[in-house]
Amino acid sequence: QVQLVESGGGLVQAGGSLRLSCAASGRTFSVYTMAWFRQAPGKQRQFVGGITWNSGLTGYSDSVKGRFTISRDNAKNTVYLQMNSLKPEDTAVYYCAGKVTGAIMSRPSEYNYWGQGTQVTVSS
Repeated sequence: QVQLVESGGGLVQAGGSLRLSCAASGRTFSVYTMAWFRQAPGKQRQFVGGITWNSGLTGYSDSVKGRFTISRDNAKNTVYLQMNSLKPEDTAVYYCAGKVTGAIMSRPSEYNYWGQGTQVTVSS
């Protein structure tokens, strides 16, 4: 099993920045790709972006491309989501997820492990 723990959420004004962290523990060697998703009240869980552990390849949704950056620290088994130029519509619970196979995918059902989520609120 793999445990994922997110941190770094909070309240920020529009235009501001936050950095989320996702610390992985357990059988981390089994995880090939990590991703960030978000879910606003009453909406479906939405793909934000992802990264492969070994090569560091990244992919992003169009809604965050150019504003958000995903990185990883293999030594710390931690993935980061740097969020800049935040907008009120970025308000959501942000989840970290891991999958044991293949490329970065945007469907939540592709992921095997999930964190508990961290709240990000952007005020206008």
